[in-house]
Amino acid sequence: MLLTITYTGKDTENLGYLLYKNPYRPQVFELNYGKAYVFYPEVSGERTTAALLLDIDPIDLARGKVGSSGGGLFDYVNDRPYVSSSFMSTAISKVYGTAMTGRADAHQELSDSPLDLEATITMLPCRGARDKLETVFEPLGYSVSYESFILDEAFPSWGESSYVNLTISGNIRLRDLLKHLFVLIPVFDRQKHYWIGSDEVEKLLRLGEDWLPDHPEKEYITGRYLNRRRSLVNMAFERLAASDEADSTADDEMDGAADGEQDGAADGEQDGAADGETNDAAGTENLNFEADESGETAEREKKMSLKDQRLGSVIAALKNSNAKSVIDFGCGEGSLLRLLVKERQFTKIAGMDVSAAALERANSKLKLNRVGVNEDGRVELFHSSLTYKDARFSGYDAACVIEVIEHLDAPRLNAFERVLFEFARPPLIVLTTPNKEYNTNYAFLHDDDMRHGDHRFEWTRAEFREWAAKTADRFGYTVQFSEVGETDETHGAPTQQGVFRLENNK
Repeated sequence: MLLTITYTGKDTENLGYLLYKNPYRPQVFELNYGKAYVFYPEVSGERTTAALLLDIDPIDLARGKVGSSGGGLFDYVNDRPYVSSSFMSTAISKVYGTAMTGRADAHQELSDSPLDLEATITMLPCRGARDKLETVFEPLGYSVSYESFILDEAFPSWGESSYVNLTISGNIRLRDLLKHLFVLIPVFDRQKHYWIGSDEVEKLLRLGEDWLPDHPEKEYITGRYLNRRRSLVNMAFERLAASDEADSTADDEMDGAADGEQDGAADGEQDGAADGETNDAAGTENLNFEADESGETAEREKKMSLKDQRLGSVIAALKNSNAKSVIDFGCGEGSLLRLLVKERQFTKIAGMDVSAAALERANSKLKLNRVGVNEDGRVELFHSSLTYKDARFSGYDAACVIEVIEHLDAPRLNAFERVLFEFARPPLIVLTTPNKEYNTNYAFLHDDDMRHGDHRFEWTRAEFREWAAKTADRFGYTVQFSEVGETDETHGAPTQQGVFRLENNK
């Protein structure tokens, strides 16, 4: 992955002073996930280019050193070492950190001045969001151009690649350019390598304080940067709204003082506060995040996230079936398993996953290695694949497939169906998958974006019901449908669930 920054004008070799990197000496920086190289392909009085090249070690990623949250084959076959992803953003912070602060010692005047700068980001992930390149970068004062590619020249029907070589140029301070790149590269990268927590909210607001509050795409930028984490996006917008309200109040007080009208200042303060609340509510509504004035709704949503609602619905279906033994296909780190072990109704519990690393984390969270925790062998974890027949899949009263099927390649669905419905053949199957129609409620998703970078497809309600009914009929099951999560009158709920029951238990 490569980032180049070009300065054109007069005495452009001074770019080295601003970046704190000698143009005549290549430098190497050790990172947790590989190495970063800084060098200058061209240096002259009229044009100087600095290049930041990342060499990512895919073995380190696969071993779980950094960023291997995908699990299974994804750890070994992915785009992480080759594209300008969130890894590039963190490298900018590490390598150009001083330049981002704007400190330049003897060249402070140059650092404080707008310069004719051009940045090229090679292979930027841009799946379903190309039109956002202009709407995100142009309001910041950049001219935007990009180069796109055909996926495979031998198969033009496959269409264009989801990666672009992006070039932005403008008359801007170097520190601002670096801050914009740091924030906006992860906005276009859906598979971030780092944990998204409240510290990322602080980072976003700190680096975006001069431009984010007034940006026309602030909902999109905030939502994508924070990886669609509802609580964090709400937190960011509350802070932005509070900042807007404070600014509005200050302006109104100054205007009132200038006019010598104390009552007018008070009225202006109230109007400004009301406007701030209205704008905040509008922004929140656009993101489909609702909260009442007391904060009770937000607190309830925090306590009962969509994931919790989904797992609760699955547990309810299992308990209502009187199942005693349950297997969780694609158990991941064991979120469902941890709930199952709390229910004494389930005397035999198994979790299977294609990712050995995920199973290790599940084992740790379930504390199965502790003395006395699993002496009766009630819980079993094993490594396998849902697209291959495995004798260990059989013999359970119920099977769960929670947010898993959408990670399978469509050509492998037939194998999955036979493995689950024909060979394992449990009396009860509970399966959930995202409702594609509901994606329109997420402002941070655009066009055909999917909710996760590893999703191979997402079904509408009609598509899911058609597949489920056909599969149930083919293998002797009946199926009942339900939806999980807040329901939109037009697009349904975010999660759709099918409960399959074996007819006559045969």
